[in-house]
Amino acid sequence: MKTRNLIRLMALLIVVIGFSVTGCKKDKTDNSSVDPTSLQQLANDENQVQNASDEAMNDVNLLLSAGTLKSTENLPCHATIDSTIINDTITKRITYNGLNCNGTRYRTGQVEIKKRVGTHWFQAGATVTVKHINFTITKVSNQKTITLNGTKTHQNVSGGVIAQLGNGVTSIVYRTWGLETVTFSDTTTRAWNIARQQTFTGTPTALVMTLDGFGNAGQYSNLVVWGINRKGENFFTQITQSVVLRQACEWDPCSGIKIHQIPSDSKSATLTFGYDRHDQPITNGDCPAKYKVDWQKNNHSGTIYLWL
Repeated sequence: MKTRNLIRLMALLIVVIGFSVTGCKKDKTDNSSVDPTSLQQLANDENQVQNASDEAMNDVNLLLSAGTLKSTENLPCHATIDSTIINDTITKRITYNGLNCNGTRYRTGQVEIKKRVGTHWFQAGATVTVKHINFTITKVSNQKTITLNGTKTHQNVSGGVIAQLGNGVTSIVYRTWGLETVTFSDTTTRAWNIARQQTFTGTPTALVMTLDGFGNAGQYSNLVVWGINRKGENFFTQITQSVVLRQACEWDPCSGIKIHQIPSDSKSATLTFGYDRHDQPITNGDCPAKYKVDWQKNNHSGTIYLWL
């Protein structure tokens, strides 16, 4: 009887050990196949590209709103402006070489604005062409650098200008679309499509900018940007809840949701903006320090918080 019980006990132990080993191997294999690095990198890159592009476009908007690029009222800091007229086209070129007016970003390179003679920016439907020429921007707080080259169409959808906000005008809507070549700090270069709508509210000295996407590609809609990331993967970025940025917070995103999709590897990341340095939602009009990334790859998922 003792021998029979001993045999049963040994058989049971073998089964238990077999299940334990199998389970450990399965967990280890599954975990090692999960790599959210490219999603984290894409989230950082896209946020950096948006900040750099918006930095230049805000200068363009303010200058166009002033009615003439020869006025010094809304000139960007540490920048010079020249103008030429060839046939029916006016070309304005902003050349940067120094910090922005808030001292938060260092800028070099040029932004070129072209419009037809007789085009008035305050009219609904007015369009200009904006070209980035080695426009390089470095954020002082983290020394992250990015360089933009490319040509975009910029349209005044609503009519009116930013200078009128708070004085009988409640909102101004602009749309920008085109192709941007992005060079990252590791010299990697990628081409990204852009379809961004900006809605400005507030006053000229306390602006609020709301971002939405209006691009379409394949099965994806509400795209704000799409293209190829640093790992050579096709990606699509949608804005599913309008992203709100405030001038008082150095144009960092204070709320809103974006979704990055990388279909070739069954990966996605949902970015929720508006978190403080302790990974808590901001309140009482505070400025953000981080944003949340909820990533998913196949059946695996996780959450990380990234600095702006």
